[in-house]
Amino acid sequence: MTNGRMNPKVDDYLSNLQKWKKEFEELRLIMLDCELTEELKWGVPCYTYENNNIVLIHGFKEYCAILFHKGALLRDADGILIQQTENVQAARQIRFNNV
Repeated sequence: MTNGRMNPKVDDYLSNLQKWKKEFEELRLIMLDCELTEELKWGVPCYTYENNNIVLIHGFKEYCAILFHKGALLRDADGILIQQTENVQAARQIRFNNV
């Protein structure tokens, strides 16, 4: 059960999603359980806290990911946070290829 509210714009986005649909739906529930506010920004589900961007969910050809906007500031003892490209400074991803 989620404590956050589902945003109808994200409902519409997910209803049209072909690839990574189940993964997005599961990640969405996790984000909402964290009591983050759900929005649609940059064309993808984005989760905020007190109007600050925290994480978004996005899909690529070979994986889908959650992207922490300030992920470089997070402790990552297990090395699961990935710098998307060398030009990305603060953001970090956790990548998934199945539910």
